[in-house]
Amino acid sequence: MTQIMKFLRDENGAVTVDWVVITAAIVGLCISAFGWIGNDTHDYGERIGDHMSTQGVKTTY
Repeated sequence: MTQIMKFLRDENGAVTVDWVVITAAIVGLCISAFGWIGNDTHDYGERIGDHMSTQGVKTTY
């Protein structure tokens, strides 16, 4: 019984759990931000491509 109580009072590793949770939250936020930015840049790139394809190139001066 004393070993169980000693195990329950032992706080070694608690900081590790905190860091794992914080790191997982940061990674999740980064993934969602990159997904959001990626979609917007893809749409913006397509709009630029559409605009550029309608432009003529002058080859004579």
